[in-house]
Amino acid sequence: MLVKPAAYPDSRVHRIQWRDRAGISPASRASLRGPHCMRRCALLLLAALAACSASPSLRALPQRPRIVALMPSFVEDLVGIGAAKQIVGVSTATDDIAAVRSVPRVADFASVDAERIVALHPDLVVAIPAQMRFLVPLQSAGIDIETLPDETYADVFSNLQRLGVLSGHGVAAAQLVKSLRAQTARLEASEVHWQRPPSVFVVIGTQPIWTVGNSSYIATLLRLAGARNAAGALRSAYGEYSAEALLRAQPDAIVTDPSTQLASALGREPWRSLRAVRLGYVFVIKNAALLERPGPRYVEGLAWLIKRFRAMTPKAARAP
Repeated sequence: MLVKPAAYPDSRVHRIQWRDRAGISPASRASLRGPHCMRRCALLLLAALAACSASPSLRALPQRPRIVALMPSFVEDLVGIGAAKQIVGVSTATDDIAAVRSVPRVADFASVDAERIVALHPDLVVAIPAQMRFLVPLQSAGIDIETLPDETYADVFSNLQRLGVLSGHGVAAAQLVKSLRAQTARLEASEVHWQRPPSVFVVIGTQPIWTVGNSSYIATLLRLAGARNAAGALRSAYGEYSAEALLRAQPDAIVTDPSTQLASALGREPWRSLRAVRLGYVFVIKNAALLERPGPRYVEGLAWLIKRFRAMTPKAARAP
């Protein structure tokens, strides 16, 4: 049985809850328009949270449970702590994770194949709260489900620790968390010390313009890299941004990924009138997952940001 959102037939509304969770680029948010859609998104989120809070506690799991991981970030977590061989099902957006290329795909950004998951005989399905509404048939089949948030930088570490406990790799998870924190500290120490931190605008959509607010995971990486979010006034983690506001902000640099196709828009307004564009400080990360997927490879995304910001630093901006 392929479970799809029934109450919200317009899949564009559902995508905002996935925040690239199934590998869909954040640019997909650009298809969301108007306050009516945003109200429907809020209702969807409330429904998902209610479903999550109503989910039963887990039974005792085997020492090495068979796991279906419906988020690419969770797959990377499990691979990172040595539980790759326990993964029996993943989402369609995990082709870049070598350890699971032969593992069955059982979900995408808008559906979950419940029958196929049951046929894999998993002991545990790991998902995000917004996916819980698809997983009721699995609960009826007696499969344990664990929902974990992946919205913030802090979630990277708490999810690793929780997945370590669930998978039987708690020691390895603790070691990985310790290593990631140490790597982050070294990267922060290597960042450029600016007299004034550069303002950076992250483009996740161009028609209309979409970007990240300060509460987003991506904005946290900007701060760790020594920059500030040019769209810091945005109240939500991700949202639409006006061309007029972008012109007023005049960011020092722009960060994006190939899926936004920003290069084709740079000759048009408001882009061509931005200082960052005129100076050539438009940085495109080829592997978007390093920046947009809240998993253990975030340190690679952070290193990428620091390297780009260092390249644009005038000598006068460096601390003595």
